Amino acid sequence: MTTASTARHEAGGAGTAPGEFRRRLLEGMAAAIRECGYRDSTVADVVRHARTSRRTFYEHFPGKQACFAALLREGNATMVRQIAAAVDQRAPWDVQARQAIEAWIAAAQADLALTLSWIRDLPSLGADARHLQRESLEAFIVLIGDLTDTPELRAAGVAPPSRQLMVMLIGGLRELIATTVEDGGDIGGITEAAVRATQALLDPSRRPSGLMGLPRTEGGGDGAAGEQ
Repeated sequence: MTTASTARHEAGGAGTAPGEFRRRLLEGMAAAIRECGYRDSTVADVVRHARTSRRTFYEHFPGKQACFAALLREGNATMVRQIAAAVDQRAPWDVQARQAIEAWIAAAQADLALTLSWIRDLPSLGADARHLQRESLEAFIVLIGDLTDTPELRAAGVAPPSRQLMVMLIGGLRELIATTVEDGGDIGGITEAAVRATQALLDPSRRPSGLMGLPRTEGGGDGAAGEQ
């Protein structure tokens, strides 16, 4: 879109709320990633897909990485909500584990390019990206804690996993998803393995001594055994 045509387009949408432009830019970022990947995409690609101008882009984001981070932060929050909503807390504990993993994989499968970019591109983007990684990790740790620390699961003998095991579960599932996508596989095919691993981790009859149900401090750690 030329500068003149972009200006006309935006003038035609003069009543558009600022939030709508931000939404279009985030969708434009996602489209650019699907088209050519995060590293090869440019602000020009984003605004082309968003059908807006570079000026509008820089009114909302200082650069491409900031837009990418906002997209990932929003996507992560949506994924956490979808997983939580998919779990029937009245169901048997092993069914709940299956529901959570199936919802997790379905959410990842809904946008494979973005999922892979999250796992592979984000870690290489410096300190700000590292903060977003930790923020995402904490959101999933809270989710797992909330899903496993219920009266129904306690009655079944299931205790929340320790922080270390939560990190292993989250990191392992992300890596399995990424390598499957990179190898051209169907991530739906990892569902059974991921479900069985999660059920084994939670199974009260197979609980590893000293790893399940360790006390968690208010800061999210396991006493002296926090994540390194």
